[in-house]
Amino acid sequence: MRTAPRAWHGIGISAAAVGSAAALLLFGAGCSGGATATSAAAPAVPDSVELNASQVAAVKLAPIATRRFALQRAAVGTLDFDEDVAVQVFSPYPGRIIRALAEVGDDVQRGKTLYTIDSPDLLQAESTLIAAAGVADLTAAALKRAKELFDHQGLAQKDYQQAVSDQMTAEGALKAARDAVRIFGKSEHEIDIIIERRKVDPTLVIPSPVSGRITARFAQPGLLVQPGNTPAPYAVADVSTLWMLASVAESDVDLLRIGQPVSVKVMALGDREFKGSIQTIGASVDQNTHTVTVRSEIHDPGHELRPGMMATFLLQTGDPVDSVAVPANGVVREGDGTMSVWVTTDRRRFLRRTVKIGLQQDGFDQIEAGVVPGELAVVDGAILLSNLLFGGDGDN
Repeated sequence: MRTAPRAWHGIGISAAAVGSAAALLLFGAGCSGGATATSAAAPAVPDSVELNASQVAAVKLAPIATRRFALQRAAVGTLDFDEDVAVQVFSPYPGRIIRALAEVGDDVQRGKTLYTIDSPDLLQAESTLIAAAGVADLTAAALKRAKELFDHQGLAQKDYQQAVSDQMTAEGALKAARDAVRIFGKSEHEIDIIIERRKVDPTLVIPSPVSGRITARFAQPGLLVQPGNTPAPYAVADVSTLWMLASVAESDVDLLRIGQPVSVKVMALGDREFKGSIQTIGASVDQNTHTVTVRSEIHDPGHELRPGMMATFLLQTGDPVDSVAVPANGVVREGDGTMSVWVTTDRRRFLRRTVKIGLQQDGFDQIEAGVVPGELAVVDGAILLSNLLFGGDGDN
């Protein structure tokens, strides 16, 4: 309560003059201590201010309404390649690169040639194949002659059996030689051509093992490559799906389930939202951050996402709820930590209400207690009223 002005002793001023001066001071202040004095007899209303027309024009008013809030938890994470379909394409045998046929960013299908190498191992295998094929032809002709002689009793049985054994051995060696060349990626038709022409082809073709996009290239003609030596000449990944690795608070772990749908928002793409699902949940808690690593598979058919991007992981924990909502600019955090909303019935006198805040989504605060739908409230510029109430000392 504002106390009445004390009497002035020794100065001849009438009571009416003192009252007029006090009224002028109150009018110039606009408001003070939460109440505007309209007359000497008007009682002060706690936690209220009265605005003039120009002050009312500086704030925005709207009826309090309800809004649908999603029940969800958020965590920050990063995007990465789906390691199940991201491979480094090494050469299975040593050799020198002859040609590099793909560039970073190219989309390739499984089986498409990425690079070729001049392989000494393939050369040796094909040479063995040609030799085995020659021996097989020789033993086949020898067996044919031996059979004709044996049928006419011109050859001993043991000699005929030896010819049969030699032919079987040659056929086994030829089959093994064909299989050895087939391991290098040669087709049956290509193997037949090698045997027919008696000409080796040391060019080893390295195809893409998966369909996807070239994400790295270190191949160049003349480069000597060895199996498993990093960096790999090429890296290929299917970028239609990515992984998101998010650190979720340990208090939210009980809300997580394998296969649970999630949404991912990427600020770099204008807060775009992408859908996915949880694939794995970490088995341990980080002792420093008290979080659990959660891996989700995110669908990106348009190839808009990039590994390494920062993203927000949104986990739906229940069905959406309809609740009282006020725009964030209509809610003020006071100096004591309480949250308040300003309401009015006559667009002149405004009353401060302490409210309980719940969820905060899309620029709106969920109000769990303190106001009801239909009340006229300040939805923008509420901080001005708190400053007036507390003499400019309100919390921004």
